[in-house]
Amino acid sequence: MKRYMALDIGDRTIGIAVSDLLGLTAQGVETIRRRKMEEDLQRLGELIHEYDVETLVSGYPKNMNGTEGDRCKIVTQFMEEVKKAYPDVGVTFWDERLSTVAANRSLLEADLSRRKRKKVIDKMAAVFILQGYLDSLH
Repeated sequence: MKRYMALDIGDRTIGIAVSDLLGLTAQGVETIRRRKMEEDLQRLGELIHEYDVETLVSGYPKNMNGTEGDRCKIVTQFMEEVKKAYPDVGVTFWDERLSTVAANRSLLEADLSRRKRKKVIDKMAAVFILQGYLDSLH
């Protein structure tokens, strides 16, 4: 079975989550520290291969009023590079407006310190993005 992988794309990091083999649940994998486009794409490719990913689900950071701002352009441009590098992998976008808020809330409820939250927030946001997408499929 193939898996889904979610990306929470930021300026400094990319949060990564993958689905289980049944496509029901999302698990956080890692946070890629962004360096250069080639290095980011190389690490992403290693994860796509390792988890046998068929479809990438990119968070799409619309503004709260539903409009598309600069962040959407940045994400779209990054995903264009991903499509060039990995043409066999499907790409879809998922409205992520509240994913970081939800991730932060769940980490606060888990009573994680600010420093620990900072390390895992992007990965958790990717989990929320992917779980929302997976729930919409079922």
